[in-house]
Amino acid sequence: MTEPGRTSYVEQVDLLGCRVTVTRWPGGGDRTPILLLNGVGSGADLLAPLAESLRDVEVITFDFPGAGSSRPPLLPYPMAAAAAFTAALLTRLGYPRVDVFGVSWGGTLAQQFAIQHPARCRRLVLAATAAGIPSMPGRPRTIARMLTPRRFNDADYRRRIAGSLYGGSARNDTSVVENLDHAMASISWRGYLYQVLAVLGWSSQPALPLLRQPTLILAGDDDPIIPLVNARWMARLIPDSTLHVIHGGHLFAVSDSKHVAEIMNEFLQQER
Repeated sequence: MTEPGRTSYVEQVDLLGCRVTVTRWPGGGDRTPILLLNGVGSGADLLAPLAESLRDVEVITFDFPGAGSSRPPLLPYPMAAAAAFTAALLTRLGYPRVDVFGVSWGGTLAQQFAIQHPARCRRLVLAATAAGIPSMPGRPRTIARMLTPRRFNDADYRRRIAGSLYGGSARNDTSVVENLDHAMASISWRGYLYQVLAVLGWSSQPALPLLRQPTLILAGDDDPIIPLVNARWMARLIPDSTLHVIHGGHLFAVSDSKHVAEIMNEFLQQER
């Protein structure tokens, strides 16, 4: 259930030939704003429950080009370009420095952003994500189901496979799947393909030992897409990192958003 009194504001921003949808939740006090980076193909609506649970702090999220209601780019791009685009958007919006949360594909973007623009990332939260090649992928059947176009064209099929694909509460909680359906309702197949191509061959592992941002790693213990071993490996690579294992699947940031917000708030407000 959403906390009352948390109002969001939506705007369209034209940047580098792309029109992107930006959603902001104003916050009070002098805390560093939080940027939320979403999973592949998903619009900002998917992380709205998390944003609404992060009280007393400004939260920014946007539909990456090709996801949600943002137009897809004309050409594919590498992850470094995605991080540069994110930095340019923050500059346009007037945010010199943010705390960054990234889930799944957004977690890879969050890592690249922190590596590429260290002065603009104060703290880092990585959820249900991995560090690229080499890593432990999900089972081949799980990956095949994730990539098939049928997952976008056939809502009944998407609901049938949700439990085995995402694990955790998606196995028996239809509201989680309904939230995902809504967030992916306007998905662009080209935009989705470009997001997938951006992570092919990508790896943050050589750079992770050089990260200086305090980093919180969140991982589900029942995640068929990103097995828990990937989070444990990232925690070993990142010097100032903390691993928190959550009882849940790949979508724990959606299904257990209040709990995740509590963990994040405690981490982001630490003095060190």
